[in-house]
Amino acid sequence: MTGLAEASELITSTAAAAGPAIVGIGPGWRGGSGFVVADGRVLTAAHNLRRDTPGVVFADGRRERAEILGVDRDVDLAVLAVDTGGITPLEAGDVFGGIGSLVVGLARPGGRALRVTHGFVSTDKREVRGPRGRRIPAIEHTAPLPRGSSGGPLLDAHGRLIGVNVIRLEGGLIVAVDTVTLADDIERLGRGEAPARRRLGVAVAPPHVARRMRRSVGLPDASGVLVRAVEDDSAAARAGLERGDLLVELNGKPLERIDDLYSALDTNTDAIELTVLRGTESRTVRIEFGEASVV
Repeated sequence: MTGLAEASELITSTAAAAGPAIVGIGPGWRGGSGFVVADGRVLTAAHNLRRDTPGVVFADGRRERAEILGVDRDVDLAVLAVDTGGITPLEAGDVFGGIGSLVVGLARPGGRALRVTHGFVSTDKREVRGPRGRRIPAIEHTAPLPRGSSGGPLLDAHGRLIGVNVIRLEGGLIVAVDTVTLADDIERLGRGEAPARRRLGVAVAPPHVARRMRRSVGLPDASGVLVRAVEDDSAAARAGLERGDLLVELNGKPLERIDDLYSALDTNTDAIELTVLRGTESRTVRIEFGEASVV
């Protein structure tokens, strides 16, 4: 059998086996995709959720209203509770194949016809920055997917779930959240347990942007993480941080990367100390978290 014939057979068999588990999320082409991950549970991308009771469209045309059970906006995943009608869930994979591994992407954009494409993993295991800045494990691949595919599954050559397609890159590459690495987190979402993480409550810019912006307003050059916005009633707001502050030290050490800030937030500590430049004035700010906030 030729390679093209094998690929054709793989796509056909995958569509037949997994197709019934692929669902549409939301209204028409403005919506996205998802899939049955367990009895009564649908996994999708968190950014597909635009209302408290999202609509789910199944392969047979059945439409149901779902309850949002668990959301993790750091990794852009959400689990919905909905009557799945006995549909067989996708089988979870437990191994990431690496560069050159054949993958199959599926989607049902807005509940319309099933889309099935194939491609290859295009890089070693990597991390991408999620919607809120934290780095998340991801799979970059070449399976082309149409608009409305976000939230659909990425399967390996054996039809097992290895990712959720969420990000389209320049050049047509797709990034999927790595569900093998995040299997425990997804299981917790399915139990309705939202992840509890410490959050500072700021939008930030990296050091190279901070330096450019300080020069543009005539301030002395300095390296650090720039505060671009502060959430109301956040830990940062309670500590007095303001838009335009430059975070230059964290717990007495130079703050050179945004990832250093997230690493500190993910440690089991009730407080951190930041050295802040406001204009040319330096001050030390203690950020107290108390209970970890739910993202």
